[in-house]
Amino acid sequence: MATSPDAAEDLRLARAAVAGDARALDALLARHYDRVHLICRRVLRDPQDAADARQEAMLSISRNIRSFEGRNDFGAWVYRIATNAAIDLHRRAYRREETTDRLSQIVNPSSGTSTVVRTRLDVDAALAELPDEYREAVVLREIGDLEYADIATILEIPVGTVRSRIARGREMLAQILSD
Repeated sequence: MATSPDAAEDLRLARAAVAGDARALDALLARHYDRVHLICRRVLRDPQDAADARQEAMLSISRNIRSFEGRNDFGAWVYRIATNAAIDLHRRAYRREETTDRLSQIVNPSSGTSTVVRTRLDVDAALAELPDEYREAVVLREIGDLEYADIATILEIPVGTVRSRIARGREMLAQILSD
Protein backbone atom coordinates (compact mmCIF):
# COMPACT_ATOMS: atom_id res chain seq x y z
CA MET A 1 0.00 0.00 0.00
CA ALA A 2 1.41 3.39 -1.01
CA THR A 3 1.84 5.98 1.68
CA SER A 4 0.40 9.42 0.97
CA PRO A 5 2.54 12.50 1.60
CA ASP A 6 0.17 13.47 4.42
CA ALA A 7 0.50 10.04 6.03
CA ALA A 8 4.28 10.18 5.69
CA GLU A 9 4.36 13.63 7.30
CA ASP A 10 2.04 12.41 10.07
CA LEU A 11 4.38 9.51 10.74
CA ARG A 12 7.42 11.80 10.81
CA LEU A 13 5.69 14.19 13.22
CA ALA A 14 4.35 11.34 15.35
CA ARG A 15 7.80 9.84 15.77
CA ALA A 16 9.15 13.23 16.81
CA ALA A 17 6.24 13.71 19.24
CA VAL A 18 6.80 10.26 20.74
CA ALA A 19 10.41 11.32 21.29
CA GLY A 20 9.14 14.35 23.24
CA ASP A 21 9.04 17.09 20.59
CA ALA A 22 6.19 19.37 21.74
CA ARG A 23 6.15 21.31 18.47
CA ALA A 24 5.64 18.10 16.50
CA LEU A 25 2.74 17.18 18.78
CA ASP A 26 1.21 20.64 18.30
CA ALA A 27 1.57 20.27 14.54
CA LEU A 28 -0.14 16.85 14.62
CA LEU A 29 -3.00 18.17 16.71
CA ALA A 30 -3.45 21.11 14.35
CA ARG A 31 -3.38 18.81 11.29
CA HIS A 32 -6.15 16.59 12.68
CA TYR A 33 -8.23 19.11 14.65
CA ASP A 34 -10.91 19.68 12.01
CA ARG A 35 -11.34 15.99 11.16
CA VAL A 36 -11.54 15.05 14.85
CA HIS A 37 -14.21 17.69 15.35
CA LEU A 38 -16.12 16.55 12.27
CA ILE A 39 -16.12 12.93 13.43
CA CYS A 40 -17.25 13.91 16.92
CA ARG A 41 -19.92 16.20 15.47
CA ARG A 42 -21.29 13.52 13.21
CA VAL A 43 -21.25 10.78 15.87
CA LEU A 44 -22.92 12.96 18.49
CA ARG A 45 -26.22 14.74 18.19
CA ASP A 46 -25.33 17.91 20.03
CA PRO A 47 -22.75 20.51 18.94
CA GLN A 48 -21.65 21.18 22.52
CA ASP A 49 -21.24 17.46 23.17
CA ALA A 50 -19.18 17.23 19.98
CA ALA A 51 -16.95 20.07 21.16
CA ASP A 52 -16.52 18.32 24.52
CA ALA A 53 -15.70 15.02 22.81
CA ARG A 54 -13.24 16.78 20.50
CA GLN A 55 -11.50 18.30 23.51
CA GLU A 56 -11.35 14.91 25.23
CA ALA A 57 -9.98 13.31 22.06
CA MET A 58 -7.27 15.97 21.67
CA LEU A 59 -6.27 15.57 25.32
CA SER A 60 -6.22 11.81 24.93
CA ILE A 61 -4.01 12.06 21.85
CA SER A 62 -1.63 14.33 23.78
CA ARG A 63 -1.55 12.06 26.81
CA ASN A 64 -1.18 8.84 24.83
CA ILE A 65 1.10 9.89 21.96
CA ARG A 66 3.90 7.79 23.42
CA SER A 67 1.75 4.68 22.94
CA PHE A 68 1.60 5.24 19.18
CA GLU A 69 3.91 2.59 17.79
CA GLY A 70 3.88 3.62 14.14
CA ARG A 71 2.72 0.23 12.84
CA ASN A 72 -0.62 1.63 11.71
CA ASP A 73 -1.69 4.84 10.01
CA PHE A 74 -1.56 7.75 12.45
CA GLY A 75 -4.82 9.14 11.07
CA ALA A 76 -6.63 5.89 11.82
CA TRP A 77 -5.20 5.96 15.37
CA VAL A 78 -6.45 9.52 15.84
CA TYR A 79 -9.90 8.75 14.42
CA ARG A 80 -10.21 5.74 16.71
CA ILE A 81 -9.50 8.00 19.68
CA ALA A 82 -12.01 10.58 18.42
CA THR A 83 -14.68 7.95 17.87
CA ASN A 84 -14.10 6.43 21.29
CA ALA A 85 -14.28 9.88 22.92
CA ALA A 86 -17.57 10.59 21.16
CA ILE A 87 -19.01 7.17 21.99
CA ASP A 88 -17.94 7.46 25.63
CA LEU A 89 -19.48 10.91 25.93
CA HIS A 90 -22.65 9.68 24.24
CA ARG A 91 -22.94 6.81 26.70
CA ARG A 92 -22.58 9.21 29.63
CA ALA A 93 -24.69 12.02 28.22
CA TYR A 94 -28.14 12.89 29.37
CA ARG A 95 -30.71 12.04 26.68
CA ARG A 96 -31.56 15.30 25.01
CA GLU A 97 -34.63 16.24 23.05
CA GLU A 98 -34.72 15.13 19.43
CA THR A 99 -32.26 16.88 17.10
CA THR A 100 -34.96 17.92 14.71
CA ASP A 101 -36.75 19.86 17.46
CA ARG A 102 -33.55 21.69 18.39
CA LEU A 103 -32.76 22.46 14.78
CA SER A 104 -36.18 23.96 14.21
CA GLN A 105 -35.60 26.27 17.20
CA ILE A 106 -32.07 27.21 16.13
CA VAL A 107 -32.55 27.59 12.38
CA ASN A 108 -35.32 29.70 10.93
CA PRO A 109 -35.60 28.78 7.23
CA SER A 110 -36.80 32.30 6.39
CA SER A 111 -33.67 33.89 7.84
CA GLY A 112 -31.73 33.49 4.59
CA THR A 113 -29.75 30.40 5.64
CA SER A 114 -27.82 29.18 2.62
CA THR A 115 -28.72 25.97 0.82
CA VAL A 116 -25.35 24.47 1.76
CA VAL A 117 -25.96 25.08 5.45
CA ARG A 118 -29.47 23.68 5.20
CA THR A 119 -28.14 20.60 3.44
CA ARG A 120 -25.52 20.06 6.13
CA LEU A 121 -28.13 20.51 8.82
CA ASP A 122 -30.39 18.04 7.01
CA VAL A 123 -27.55 15.51 6.86
CA ASP A 124 -26.70 16.08 10.53
CA ALA A 125 -30.36 15.64 11.48
CA ALA A 126 -30.62 12.50 9.36
CA LEU A 127 -27.45 11.08 10.91
CA ALA A 128 -28.88 11.81 14.36
CA GLU A 129 -31.87 9.61 13.51
CA LEU A 130 -29.70 6.59 12.73
CA PRO A 131 -29.13 4.01 15.44
CA ASP A 132 -25.69 4.48 17.02
CA GLU A 133 -24.06 1.42 15.43
CA TYR A 134 -25.00 2.53 11.92
CA ARG A 135 -24.14 6.20 12.50
CA GLU A 136 -20.68 5.37 13.86
CA ALA A 137 -19.81 3.12 10.91
CA VAL A 138 -21.13 5.56 8.29
CA VAL A 139 -19.33 8.54 9.86
CA LEU A 140 -16.02 6.71 10.03
CA ARG A 141 -16.31 5.67 6.39
CA GLU A 142 -17.79 8.80 4.84
CA ILE A 143 -16.28 11.51 7.03
CA GLY A 144 -13.18 9.79 8.37
CA ASP A 145 -12.52 8.22 4.97
CA LEU A 146 -11.28 5.11 6.74
CA GLU A 147 -10.92 1.66 5.24
CA TYR A 148 -13.29 -1.09 6.36
CA ALA A 149 -10.49 -2.88 8.24
CA ASP A 150 -9.65 0.28 10.20
CA ILE A 151 -13.31 0.81 11.06
CA ALA A 152 -13.53 -2.81 12.22
CA THR A 153 -10.54 -2.25 14.49
CA ILE A 154 -11.93 0.99 15.90
CA LEU A 155 -15.40 -0.41 16.57
CA GLU A 156 -14.05 -3.82 17.57
CA ILE A 157 -16.35 -5.71 15.20
CA PRO A 158 -15.72 -7.98 12.18
CA VAL A 159 -15.18 -6.39 8.74
CA GLY A 160 -18.33 -8.08 7.42
CA THR A 161 -20.35 -6.39 10.15
CA VAL A 162 -18.79 -3.05 9.20
CA ARG A 163 -19.84 -3.57 5.59
CA SER A 164 -23.41 -4.43 6.51
CA ARG A 165 -23.73 -1.53 8.96
CA ILE A 166 -22.45 0.94 6.38
CA ALA A 167 -24.76 -0.43 3.69
CA ARG A 168 -27.76 -0.40 6.03
CA GLY A 169 -26.83 3.04 7.39
CA ARG A 170 -26.60 4.46 3.87
CA GLU A 171 -30.00 2.97 3.01
CA MET A 172 -31.54 4.47 6.14
CA LEU A 173 -29.96 7.88 5.41
CA ALA A 174 -31.31 7.84 1.86
CA GLN A 175 -34.78 7.03 3.18
CA ILE A 176 -34.66 9.73 5.87
CA LEU A 177 -33.37 12.38 3.47
CA SER A 178 -35.96 11.49 0.83
CA ASP A 179 -38.87 11.92 3.27
